[in-house]
Amino acid sequence: RTEEFINYFRYDYDRPESLDQPFTVNTDVAVSPWNADARLVRIGLAGYELPEQERPDANLVFLLDVSGSMGSADKLPLVKTAMRQLAGQLTEEDRVSIVVYAGAAGLVLEPTNDERKIRDALDQLDAGGSTAGGAGIELAYRVAEANRIEGGVNRVILATDGDFNVGTSDREALVELIEKKRESGVTLSVLGFGRGNLNDAMMEQVANNGNGNYSYIDSALEARKVLGDEMGATLFTIAKDVKIQVEFNPAVVSQYRLVGYENRVLREEDFDNDAVDAGDIGAGHQVTALYEVIPAGGEGWVPARRYEDMVDDRARELASEAAYVKLRYKR
Repeated sequence: RTEEFINYFRYDYDRPESLDQPFTVNTDVAVSPWNADARLVRIGLAGYELPEQERPDANLVFLLDVSGSMGSADKLPLVKTAMRQLAGQLTEEDRVSIVVYAGAAGLVLEPTNDERKIRDALDQLDAGGSTAGGAGIELAYRVAEANRIEGGVNRVILATDGDFNVGTSDREALVELIEKKRESGVTLSVLGFGRGNLNDAMMEQVANNGNGNYSYIDSALEARKVLGDEMGATLFTIAKDVKIQVEFNPAVVSQYRLVGYENRVLREEDFDNDAVDAGDIGAGHQVTALYEVIPAGGEGWVPARRYEDMVDDRARELASEAAYVKLRYKR
């Protein structure tokens, strides 16, 4: 997805100094590198970076796919590498459990912060059997709820190639279950592994409905980035249902298009509707969006319209403004 390429990199955005205002909004404009008549408008949010001593305790349940499809080197072995990255960063108050699923689901590691126990449990895992993802998710949620930390992070982290053996009705039931559980405060993140039968769309949908995030891991380096360097942004939420709305001034911009984010677009009326779910942002997280715009009077992608030159006086008065960015979120 285009937006994943854009957001893969860290940008030198100004950062907020306290959680009183959890974001900064950073904007700039440049000539489009592929069309000299267009401009790129970059809008970047930067989240508050949570200091180590401020981060809440974590109750993490790893739900690991150990079915036969996970046997290749870029799947289960890489899952183990990713988890070892995390095991070395736990505090005394954190808890990690491991649930596995293949033909059946089972708890293989009771909640612990003992790095050695986590590594020993990982060493004993092998891939084999068919996939029964739904039963695994239900068990993982039960374990998360039984070990809930009030005021802490309670999250299920699913590691899989997404090759669930579930039909359409089961998939809808799965999404319904995940939506219901997020209301109780247990969220879901997804780590995708491998190629070939990778069910990318399914995994993104599951993470979106679970108020979590979805990351694709294809190397030990990427495992370190997601569960090491960016652990705060992956686990610790500073704002939920974050929505961005951009209005362009027709006196300055005649045409515009958002680059990527096709499956994240909200209807205009949903921006102010707090019942409509949107994305969550973690500590230190950045979100970048690019708009390609055609300056007023320039030749754009669609032919000229009969009334497009009839810009109202108010737009001309605000000609020093190209766009107006609105941000809405819940603490």
